[in-house]
Amino acid sequence: MKNDKIQKLVWAGLFTALATVATMIVRVPSPLGGYVNAGDAVVILSAFLLGPAWGAVAAGLGSALADILAAYVVYAPATLIIKALMALTAGAILQSAKKKNALSSAVLGSLLAEVIMITLYFAYEATILGYGWAAVANIPANCAQGVFGAVAGTALFYALMRIPYVKKTF
Repeated sequence: MKNDKIQKLVWAGLFTALATVATMIVRVPSPLGGYVNAGDAVVILSAFLLGPAWGAVAAGLGSALADILAAYVVYAPATLIIKALMALTAGAILQSAKKKNALSSAVLGSLLAEVIMITLYFAYEATILGYGWAAVANIPANCAQGVFGAVAGTALFYALMRIPYVKKTF
């Protein structure tokens, strides 16, 4: 007998850990200065593989945990909500396509998720953190992060879906 809820819970736990590690450790130099992390790629991938609800849980918790462990605690509440909304959006758009190989839906879901990230981090920094219009300075770096996350997450999803076990499991 197969228990889908337990299987989803286990996969969500694994993706939570993967999101944390990808955010903290996997860094790619950005042409805008600094680094772009692989966390958003895992956010998108978890949404596509686990679905909107479980993907949101894994993405939100894993990304917020990375903020806490990296001493960016002030961002953790926003990250929890923003990354969960990203996964919820991307997963819902792909799920609405009724088939897992709908490339246009995956691309649209990824891009909308990243627009949510850019917009909500700006709003959080401008209002809650009190940066005001100075928060505009972070938009280019968030855009680079968003493009990387959308492209890498979608590409990883389609590469993994070519593996029979992954296609059968998810």
